[in-house]
Amino acid sequence: MSKLAITTAAALGALAAFCAYGAWVYEGQWRSPKANTRAFARPVGVTGAPNGRIYLANTYFDRVHYYGPKGKFLGMWGSYGQGEGQFDGPCGVAVAPNGNVYVADVRNFRFQYFTPNGSFLGVIAAQLTRPNGVAVAANGTVYVTELWEAHGVAYFTSTGSYLGRWGGLGSGEGQFDAPYAVAVGPNGNVYVIDTSNHRVQYFTPTGSFLGKWGSVGSGPGQFAAPNGIAVAPDGTVFVCDCFNRRIQYFTATGSYLGQWGTTGTGKGQFLYPTRVGLSWDGTRVYVTDRDNPRVQYFRESPSNVVPSSLGRVKALFR
Repeated sequence: MSKLAITTAAALGALAAFCAYGAWVYEGQWRSPKANTRAFARPVGVTGAPNGRIYLANTYFDRVHYYGPKGKFLGMWGSYGQGEGQFDGPCGVAVAPNGNVYVADVRNFRFQYFTPNGSFLGVIAAQLTRPNGVAVAANGTVYVTELWEAHGVAYFTSTGSYLGRWGGLGSGEGQFDAPYAVAVGPNGNVYVIDTSNHRVQYFTPTGSFLGKWGSVGSGPGQFAAPNGIAVAPDGTVFVCDCFNRRIQYFTATGSYLGQWGTTGTGKGQFLYPTRVGLSWDGTRVYVTDRDNPRVQYFRESPSNVVPSSLGRVKALFR
């Protein structure tokens, strides 16, 4: 194969990847209402549900809010405390295929789960050490990331029966330093944000190591204290790259696809992005911004795809 043919094939491959994934653009946002019981501050976990709702972990006020896909307030539940349906610093929130909502109740060292409208169903303590992130697989398995001594992932049945754990403090394969968030891909693989190691690791559903990507920095595929992750139905992985004030996205095995975001308070900008979540169908990306308390949402823009012929691609390399 000639050098031109190889170069052209590479260019077409890059073009095909761009055409397949496009770019993500700002669509809208909602903020905390002032002097209102619906107010939120320091929003953290955000996720979509099969019925189109968006759930938000209202960490500062110890509640869970839910909205329409564009931010119309629909309801909330919770208060500060240790009782059923009460929270102390809820961070992670996830929705199961049946619509039940799972919440990582950080300072109560447990997770709780509820009906879609917030009726209490169960609580699981299971000696969890500061559970922070939570995700639910298609088969109902619940994954919870733990900080402090554990620095790992624990997993349970949908009703909270303990199944196993993996991890431990360190920088080796399958070890973590502050795993803040977890997500499950469409094939059941488990993706974990390894915040202080500035990387993503992914595993089989039972914790066997499969791969990793990332290092500290600000270049494409590098991270500065990443703290949120979500996986789309097509396997695309979105990472909340906190101190770089951006969202990056990758293939299921970590190949870089693109990014958006800069520092600021304008549209598509962030001050302290804390978590990233998706609508159930993967057509919208939601990002919480702790220090500019709001939720922004983004959509993929087909307008960024520019048709090109093989001849035009070849011309770039003449």
